[in-house]
Amino acid sequence: MEHWLIIALALAVALLMAPWRLLRNPGLITPLLAALVITPWLWALPWLHQMPLQLQLSGACLITLLLGWPLAVPVLCLVAALTGLIAPVDWAQRASMAVWLGLAPATLSVLLGAALRRWAGPNMFIYILGRAFLGTAVCMFAAGALAQYVGQQSLARVEPGLALVARWLIAWGDAFMTGGATAVFVAFRPHWLATWSDKLYLTPRP
Repeated sequence: MEHWLIIALALAVALLMAPWRLLRNPGLITPLLAALVITPWLWALPWLHQMPLQLQLSGACLITLLLGWPLAVPVLCLVAALTGLIAPVDWAQRASMAVWLGLAPATLSVLLGAALRRWAGPNMFIYILGRAFLGTAVCMFAAGALAQYVGQQSLARVEPGLALVARWLIAWGDAFMTGGATAVFVAFRPHWLATWSDKLYLTPRP
């Protein structure tokens, strides 16, 4: 039940920010559709292979950089619903995934991004290396560790201390994916990034 309350609260806050206004930028349609097509398969990975240590990718931090938090929230919730079409997960599991694979890392990445921009200023390398690469690793690990602490998404047959090490290593998969994709998009498709601004990040500072 608490997962549904978190989802409802996140959706309410996101909708108050009128995320549909972001879709006035036609460049965001492509990453939005890509997120809805690709991400459910990433979330379904634990049910698509048989290993003691489940491989798990989220993509939430990348989706947040691409779409912005207000639009990423409903998209991530829809991703959780679509995952049920690929993997045998019930609605309670989908709600858990929506919170711990989607909303938690997405929200942490926004907070970390705001802190980095405040402390380091609007710098392109901080955006790519700090927020997209290292920041994703930190946010994914923090979300996973919190999920494990509250008893959600435990790694089967893995001792808790070892599970934390595993979560830290797995978080780097998302970090490399998000950092690499963000670097490419900044160079070749900046209009796909709702959180990127040439004027903000590329204008020389006095």
